[in-house]
Amino acid sequence: HVQLVESGGGSVEAGGSLRLSCAYSGDTQNTAYMAWFRQFPGKDREGVAAIHRDGRTKYGDRAKGRFTISRDGGQAIVHLHMSSLKPEDTAMYYCAASQPPTYAGSWYQPTTYKFWGHGTQVTVS
Repeated sequence: HVQLVESGGGSVEAGGSLRLSCAYSGDTQNTAYMAWFRQFPGKDREGVAAIHRDGRTKYGDRAKGRFTISRDGGQAIVHLHMSSLKPEDTAMYYCAASQPPTYAGSWYQPTTYKFWGHGTQVTVS
């Protein structure tokens, strides 16, 4: 089992930046992708970015060029640095972990991930 705890959400003005963090613990050796998803009210979760344990990264179209995912293996934390934030980025952001094998092409699908955090709210105004 893997435990995930998100932090770093909050309110920011449009054009600003935020860094989300996901602290993970437990059976972390048995994970493949660590990812960030977001969910708008009444919508399904949307894949934002993911990072494989070998360092490969994936980004959703709306995150490319503005968001960066990184992994600090020494501290067991995955970060999502978000810049040039827009009001449409307002959502609940969730951290998730998948187990191997994970097909790279499925990184953006919520069903790929077995473990989830409780989320952190980001509000851009």
